[in-house]
Amino acid sequence: MPSFDVQSEIDLHELTNAVDQANRELQQRFDFKDTGAAYELKAKEFTVQMKAEVEFQLKQMLEILKLRVSKRGIDIACLDPKDPQTNLAEARQDVVLRHGIDADCGRKIVRLLKDSKLKVQGGIHGDKVRVTGKQRDDLQAAIALLKRETFDRPISFGNFRD
Repeated sequence: MPSFDVQSEIDLHELTNAVDQANRELQQRFDFKDTGAAYELKAKEFTVQMKAEVEFQLKQMLEILKLRVSKRGIDIACLDPKDPQTNLAEARQDVVLRHGIDADCGRKIVRLLKDSKLKVQGGIHGDKVRVTGKQRDDLQAAIALLKRETFDRPISFGNFRD
């Protein structure tokens, strides 16, 4: 029976490159010279921590990060900036990277497939949604339907089996 997986993955290598490029840009910019501003990637937690002197610089740093991430081919919809924490010495902000399909997004995908009256079934398998159907055309119609819909994270399609 033909099937495919709906997933949301981030390429960690490209993300590391994007953070490195953003750090290099901070070192070259005049308004960030000798401020101690930096990005720190915590790969296991899927978090980028930004450090700067003031909150205004954090906003500029977030824009730099978004630009570098998008140029490396990662969708910026996966970035979830948290509230900045400031004290007299510095300001910090965490940017959480949403990856994997959580339960809410998975239920939304399955509900969308059921409401579309296509002859496919969706099932949540961990951080993926497996979509099965009897005909390849039905699966291609399901992919087109999911591409038109907007989700809170970027989705991709893989493991297409005929």
